[in-house]
Amino acid sequence: MKLSSLTPLMAALILLTTLLNARIALAEVAVIVNPANDSNITSDDISKLYLGKTKKFPNGKNAVALDRKEGSSERIQFLEATTGKDESQMKSYWSRLIFTGKGVPPQVVETDAEVKELVSRNPDIIGYIDAAAVDDSVKVIATF
Repeated sequence: MKLSSLTPLMAALILLTTLLNARIALAEVAVIVNPANDSNITSDDISKLYLGKTKKFPNGKNAVALDRKEGSSERIQFLEATTGKDESQMKSYWSRLIFTGKGVPPQVVETDAEVKELVSRNPDIIGYIDAAAVDDSVKVIATF
């Protein structure tokens, strides 16, 4: 089909689809903590928490990481940005740690609202949500 033979409606639909796909691909993920959490947390610290290499924030306080369900766009983007691993690699990584008794993966939470609720109630929790869902009940420490 030639581009010139597209009807205006078809051209508009193609443009809209392209823009929507670009919007989805560019959605930011915000890493959040409780506003009372005063620790200076770096991207490296976030990676170590989600790889189970540490269970404490840099200020020495306990840290509990929340994860999202497999296949969620937030999880896919977050894992690649923070750990450099895709979902399959992460699953394999945690399987080895669990099998050897060296770790327990982060608790999985279904929605942005649930993550925000848990983080807002407990200064020991760290999680990530779609940046568009951020409000003043949580503090953003990084975006990806």
